[in-house]
Amino acid sequence: MANIKSAKKRVIVNEISRKKNFAFKSDLRNSIKGFYAKVEEKDTAKANELFVEATSKIDKAVNKGLMHKNAAARRKSKLQKSLDSLSA
Repeated sequence: MANIKSAKKRVIVNEISRKKNFAFKSDLRNSIKGFYAKVEEKDTAKANELFVEATSKIDKAVNKGLMHKNAAARRKSKLQKSLDSLSA
């Protein structure tokens, strides 16, 4: 553990941020899994709803710095392809 007061605070703040980031990423993964589950069930209406939710969370992850913008674009593209194959 650090001896300097500001260093001690950074340790605490970093731990809080780590937990928040982990929770956000977990929620993101769950929303994507839910979308794919509805695609498997061929539930177009619910899949559209979950697609909007998942892409919104992906964009928020980019803004928070949790995901690279190109990785986000790749994931959103993959989700869109799945949604398009469902309606075709």
